[in-house]
Amino acid sequence: MNFNKISIDPEICHGKPCIKDTRILISVILALIEEGLSFSEIKEEYPELTGEDITEAIRYARFFMENEEIHLLEAVG
Repeated sequence: MNFNKISIDPEICHGKPCIKDTRILISVILALIEEGLSFSEIKEEYPELTGEDITEAIRYARFFMENEEIHLLEAVG
């Protein structure tokens, strides 16, 4: 899956994923959505974002959740 609007650069935001050409972290966008902000409210707070940027942040997070491998350790009795 391509994420053309996502940037991961060790020199920007300590390598955490953000929207390309900004320092707006994907985690910040997700936190705003969690708080109940609409796309238009997020764009008011961060005018440089587009609806496509926000959608791609959600797609990026979903991709990692769908492809996460969980390794459970057996409890030692």
